Amino acid sequence: MKRIGIDVGGTNTDAVLIDGETILASVKVPTTQDVMSGVKAALSHVAAHLGDTPGPLGAVMIGTTHFTNAVVERARLERVAALRVALPTGASLPPMCDWPADLVQAVDPLIFMTHGGHEYDGAPLVPMRDDEIREAAMRIRDAGVTSVAISATFSPLTTECEDRAAEIVRQVIPGARITLSNTLGRIGLLERENVALLNAALQSLGRITVQAFKDALAEAGLSVPFYLTQNDGTVALAEAAAANPVFSFASGPTNSMRGAAFLTGLEDAMVVDVGGTTSDIGCLVGGFPREANNIVHIGGVRTLFRMPDLLPIALGGGTIVDPRTGAIGPRSTGYRILQEARVFGGETLTASDIAVAAGVVEMGDPGRVADLDPAFVAATRAKMAAMIAESFDQMKTSAEDVPLIAVGGGAFLIPDQVPGASEVLRVENAGVANAIGAAMAQVSGEVDKVFSGLSRDAALSAAEEEARAAAVASGAAEDSLKTLEVEDIPIAYLPGAARRVRVRVIGDIDFG
Repeated sequence: MKRIGIDVGGTNTDAVLIDGETILASVKVPTTQDVMSGVKAALSHVAAHLGDTPGPLGAVMIGTTHFTNAVVERARLERVAALRVALPTGASLPPMCDWPADLVQAVDPLIFMTHGGHEYDGAPLVPMRDDEIREAAMRIRDAGVTSVAISATFSPLTTECEDRAAEIVRQVIPGARITLSNTLGRIGLLERENVALLNAALQSLGRITVQAFKDALAEAGLSVPFYLTQNDGTVALAEAAAANPVFSFASGPTNSMRGAAFLTGLEDAMVVDVGGTTSDIGCLVGGFPREANNIVHIGGVRTLFRMPDLLPIALGGGTIVDPRTGAIGPRSTGYRILQEARVFGGETLTASDIAVAAGVVEMGDPGRVADLDPAFVAATRAKMAAMIAESFDQMKTSAEDVPLIAVGGGAFLIPDQVPGASEVLRVENAGVANAIGAAMAQVSGEVDKVFSGLSRDAALSAAEEEARAAAVASGAAEDSLKTLEVEDIPIAYLPGAARRVRVRVIGDIDFG
């Protein structure tokens, strides 16, 4: 079945058309300021090759930086209401207490704390008071706010308080868009609540973005299902993904890692994805990115949820190099590289200019960097190599040498030898690995929660059933599902044989 994969980066928008495992067409175009113009240009290029082979187009997969950029830029965010069911505990650390001030100002939150929640053993903290929830809901309604994030203490253990609070809010505000923290995050009230609040602030943008992509597909004459890529290297139907935009925060580098696995056939390796602005280093385990199991900061906000374990560094093709001091980054020309880099007629010295001057890559007009001192070029390249080597060493989990796959439009910045790497692999089409990863992505379902009062086998079975149901709801064909990961950890301090269970299943897209 043919698929189109599109990945919108900060510098370039890449697109590919694949049929099974054959790449029929690919293109890399500069990301435009309005984003959609670049998407339409990339889409029209690959769509023109649909008739090259028989068979219909089954789906379009899109990876986007819209949601991450909105948080980083403090723009296009919706006003939210935070409803925490946790009193009398937690009053000294209210919602958003650890957020950057400018981000708090951007979402202008309404904050409410009410009685309820549970203890670590699943027992009620204090009785939940419906009247407090109802009063908060009426104040939210009167303020005209329709996006609400609800959190409660130990809600991954029991969702009772969050579910009841959501029911009351919907009675008062029938059109409310409600995010429950237990559906996104893990144990850790503040981090889980932060994820729910970010998600709530992005839901309007999620709907707008999905509609814009839908319009772009219609303009190209494509009437097929389309999906958004997610943090774990899989996809979800666009409408479902729009409800949880936080799951697409790291889809770009994740797509590149999946594309690297596809292009090399390796399932266990390190990957460095070099874009125009940054490089992301991650680890492939079983063909999928290793998942982070610790705090991840998004736009300065502490979170703990389903994210790949990545180390970003400020080195990309458009990274600005100071010609006087040799300092590298962190600023980048981004999508303006074709106007501002010296080899393209601009006046800004970039990492790409250094690579051209060193004879590593051919692009633009090499004569425009012929005046660079060879010693300066060599010293700058050595600094870049040191940046890569240090970050690579930080992400390795073994002292043994492992293969390093270099992908992305700026992969030429990676030296041929990196300490700790058994080899540096460069493959054809590596420049559009992100779009390839999007195009060949599967659908996943994941459960990460605490079970109590069940035997180990019963808890694992219940978690797997929930994960399978989540995958089917996201567009997976039920008969193609297979379990990718199972992890259970007994929690000694909880009664009832409590254990944290994480199950992840993947499956092929249901084209039927």
